[in-house]
Amino acid sequence: MAKGTVNVGSQCREIIAAVKSGQFAPVYLLMGDEPYYTDMVCDAVIENALDEASRDFNETICYGSDVDADTVITAARRFPMMAERQLVVVKDAQAMRDLEKLSVYCEKPLDSTVLVLLMRGASADKRKALYKQASKNGIVVESNALRDYEMPSWIAQYFSGRGLTIDPEGAALLAESAGTNLGRIAVETDKMLKNLPEGTKQITVSDIERNVGISREFSVFELTKELSAKNSPRALKIAARIGESAKFAMPMAVSALYTHFARILKYAALKEKSRFPDKAAVAAALQGVNPYFWKEYDTAVANYPVRKAMEVISLLCEYDYKGKGGDAGEATPGELLVELTSKILSI
Repeated sequence: MAKGTVNVGSQCREIIAAVKSGQFAPVYLLMGDEPYYTDMVCDAVIENALDEASRDFNETICYGSDVDADTVITAARRFPMMAERQLVVVKDAQAMRDLEKLSVYCEKPLDSTVLVLLMRGASADKRKALYKQASKNGIVVESNALRDYEMPSWIAQYFSGRGLTIDPEGAALLAESAGTNLGRIAVETDKMLKNLPEGTKQITVSDIERNVGISREFSVFELTKELSAKNSPRALKIAARIGESAKFAMPMAVSALYTHFARILKYAALKEKSRFPDKAAVAAALQGVNPYFWKEYDTAVANYPVRKAMEVISLLCEYDYKGKGGDAGEATPGELLVELTSKILSI
């Protein structure tokens, strides 16, 4: 059972492979704030648990807001009609006011019933009986949202799982466009592959720009690069263009810049301790950064040693507050970003 997002992908692939081969657990508790994997498992169970001829009498799909625990337990304790098993699915199970009472059934589930409890944006209390009994007698999948710095490596792994490779810059650009929404990345990838020549295996930055609708030239990813190099004219131009976008949100931009400068601070502190740190130490300081980009951080720490990096982070905290409506005066979000960029460059 996955405890977080690190192994949830491989866990779900194993579950899906099992259900496709006809192996089912009596209970699936699918939970967490990232629905991509839990929806995938739920759909796979629904698709494979019954053949078409058995669905009318042996498939019950309901929503947590419409049922109570007694109704679900009664349905789950029925025996299948002229079939090997029956399927009971409760979507949005977190909406059930007495969800915890389902622990009574999960303690002794029927082998002839497959019960799926799909929670959206919520998780069962691990201290209570439902979670414990589902873990003991069934399968629990907990899919938590990834952090933004984890997205480029997740994208690379996702593409690899589909028999594709993606440039590190392309992965970073796609991550900026989609944020931490795994489902959106899957949708954008499907759309892109339909527009690329059949048999394409290598995805480039240009492919992302043409098919996803984001420009590398004027992206937060490119802004961090120019800030690292202290290229003032280019950084200010990029900041101005980003701020003009109808989709621009100051908190998201500040979050990306904070992640970038937090890495610079960690790397600068490491370089102060050891002029030539080993690769393992660098990887730990630059968590989530593809080695392809490490040289950029060598430039960055030269421009932002520990003291300056700390000043930038303090500035980012100030503009995070302003970007969320605090003491920003009449400045627009775009103007705040240009102002912030100018102040970072002057440190």
